[in-house]
Order: sequence, then structure tokens, then C-alpha cells
Amino acid sequence: MPINFDKALGVFPQHLSLYGKRSTLLASNLANADTPGFKARDIDFQAALQRANGDQLHMTRTHRSHLGGRAASISDPELLYRVPMQPSLDGNTVDSQLEKAQFAENAVRYQATLTFLSGKFRGLRSAIKGE
Repeated sequence: MPINFDKALGVFPQHLSLYGKRSTLLASNLANADTPGFKARDIDFQAALQRANGDQLHMTRTHRSHLGGRAASISDPELLYRVPMQPSLDGNTVDSQLEKAQFAENAVRYQATLTFLSGKFRGLRSAIKGE
């Protein structure tokens, strides 16, 4: 009987991918903290996780002149601009303290997801060995 790894591992691989993409985005924000006119970006994390979990409502096009819904996936999360709490005079919207806090939280979540995924693999390995 073949093992379906998608069912066995659950949503953890998709979450790991999303945390990795967000980490890159937050690092880019931090790297451009002193760039005039740079606009900080982030992911609507809750919406992306809902898509990863399959909790997304799907729209059906009922007329050919209607616009189709955005076919966003977990591998292509929608990037949004951050609204600054206190905008700077040069137009930069990066708040370095907020970005560092978001980056640290994202790193902890990434590590926790790796730990859960490791446990899943450990369970699969023991099931295959018959332990």
C-alpha cells in the first residue's frame, strides 16, 4: 500500500514554504530601512494560511464579462504594503523595530513548523519499521 505523503505530512510543508517566503520579504524590508521612498511589504498571513488549509471560498464566473477571482496559491501569496504608524519624511515606510519583531516571530514559527514536521517523519519512520 503506497504512502500518500501529502496526507501524512498535513499542511506543514505549505506552512514552511510560506514562512520561508515571509522571511525573505521581511529581510528585504530590513535591508531597505534607509532607502528613501522604499515601501515596506508583507503578506496577509491569515489569508495565506487559510488558503493553505483549504478554507478559501471559490468564486464562479457567471458571465463572460465578469472579472475572475485572483487564483492565489500558497506558493504565490498576495503581497501588501504596510501602513506606517509614523511615516518618515523621505517616504520610507519601514519601521525597523516592527520589522525585527516580525522577523523574530516568523523565525520562531518556522522553527516550530520544522519541529512538527520532524515529528511527522519520525512517526512515519517508526510505522514503516513496525515499531
